[in-house]
Amino acid sequence: MTVITEELNNHVGAELPPFEFEISRGDLKKYAVATGQRLERYLNGDEAPLLYLFAAMMPVLPLDRLLPDGRQPDSGLMPPLPLNRIMAGGSEYQIHRKVYVGDVLVCRQKLVEVFEKSGSEGPLLFLIFENRFETRDGEPVVTERLTRIAR
Repeated sequence: MTVITEELNNHVGAELPPFEFEISRGDLKKYAVATGQRLERYLNGDEAPLLYLFAAMMPVLPLDRLLPDGRQPDSGLMPPLPLNRIMAGGSEYQIHRKVYVGDVLVCRQKLVEVFEKSGSEGPLLFLIFENRFETRDGEPVVTERLTRIAR
């Protein structure tokens, strides 16, 4: 018996509205210091480390909007699930080009796949999300495939 319902399958293909952001030297420098970067191109704010894009996607929220454990609420792409313990399942990146100060990027987020596997303690749901970063003109910059696992 599967835990994947028709309702859950109907969420596959759902997308959030795209959002745009500019890569600023000051933000890159702050990120480089906060994350212990050592390469001059990051410390000078000339180029963005890959995981900067993950931070750029996260909205800045007041403390009273965070979850009790300090995390931000899940994005609007996370559908209601029959299993409620969510774990990170990793990310795969396709880098089309580097990210530089002054770039204006558009992020498009989509739920692309849901599948089930049997675990030693019961069913596991795998949700695959795609985060595409591109220029305003549609030039690909970075594509991330993010996996979340529910058990």
